[in-house]
Amino acid sequence: MATALRTYCFLDALQPQLATFMGKTSRGFLPVPGQASMWIEIAPGIAINQVTDVALKATKVQPAVQVVERAYGLLEIHHDDQGEVLQAGASVLKYLGLTEAERLKPKVLTNQIIRSVEAYQTQIINRSSAGMMVLPGQSLFILETEPAGYAVLAANEAEKAAHVYLINVTPYGAFGRLYMSGSEAEIDAAAAAATAALTGMAGKEAEKFVDR
Repeated sequence: MATALRTYCFLDALQPQLATFMGKTSRGFLPVPGQASMWIEIAPGIAINQVTDVALKATKVQPAVQVVERAYGLLEIHHDDQGEVLQAGASVLKYLGLTEAERLKPKVLTNQIIRSVEAYQTQIINRSSAGMMVLPGQSLFILETEPAGYAVLAANEAEKAAHVYLINVTPYGAFGRLYMSGSEAEIDAAAAAATAALTGMAGKEAEKFVDR
């Protein structure tokens, strides 16, 4: 079975909240803010083990995230040196016989802002959050993307652009999800930056399934 490149995403500098969120939720070698990071998502999922092997043998990068699902596999690698991270990604592409241009173009499936969130809803959200807490009265930005791995790009660019709080990010599975909170103006700026980062990324359009 041929390997499909779903996500191939380079982050030049992990922002403080995203790096800290990864440190709290990941089981691998934890990154620190400012390090370069690469996220690679492929199908089938089991092949991510070989991808990890190639990246680690070729460079000095460290892995924070490896998720092996039946359908999709996700790997995150990071290093202080951007060159090491880019070389690791290039080595993986060479091994897979693919190019960066063959990654899937991210698609924004959900892009919504809830203004002045009610207290009861904040409690529901915070119960399942691994990041910051959304407070009553704040605005809440919710984004859903496909492939899932691109949710980290949205999170990183949003944090660069505005003073917001990272509530949760899920970069694996069928769809990626991002939750952020903050003041109305800051959330508007964060949402615009996240959406622009995704829509501006080049890649192949996902094939549409036709039921015959």
